[in-house]
Amino acid sequence: MAGLFKRMLRHGWLDQADARRLVGPAEAARLREQVAASERLHTGQIRICIEGGLPLSYLWRHWRQRLSRAELVRQRAVMMFAKLRVWDTEHNNGVLIYLLLAERAIELVADRGLARIVGPDAWQAMTGRLEQCLRDGRVEQGLHDAIAEVSALLEQHFPRLPAGAAPVVNELPDEPVFR
Repeated sequence: MAGLFKRMLRHGWLDQADARRLVGPAEAARLREQVAASERLHTGQIRICIEGGLPLSYLWRHWRQRLSRAELVRQRAVMMFAKLRVWDTEHNNGVLIYLLLAERAIELVADRGLARIVGPDAWQAMTGRLEQCLRDGRVEQGLHDAIAEVSALLEQHFPRLPAGAAPVVNELPDEPVFR
């Protein structure tokens, strides 16, 4: 129960304002531009969601289910993947880069088109590298690296259509979401 109390304090303390302070307006604009530039190279869609802390009711419900930290973060990332409609792309190749500040965790959620091609080991290795950046206090670098690594996978498996083909529509907003 002490662990739950500490976790609740950490999550209750951090909020959307903390996420916005961590990634200020100039950095958010750079992330948006990096996503837009990336999407000019492939047909995939990338979204970024930065969340300060989870609602206490959410933590309580998941504590009762005895979820590990990794399971908690994964479930929230999958929920945000759905809420932000990252799954709703023509080629089923959207990717959510989810950052939960209270847990100092990054999770990557890929839609089924990309998940069929890139196995869980590759995603876990990528997440491990990005979490190391987060632990080292290099949040901006971690997010930029995440976009670059996801973009490389999308370029490899879903390259931009040849010149003269119908243009691909930007299906999802490029700017980071703060919660």
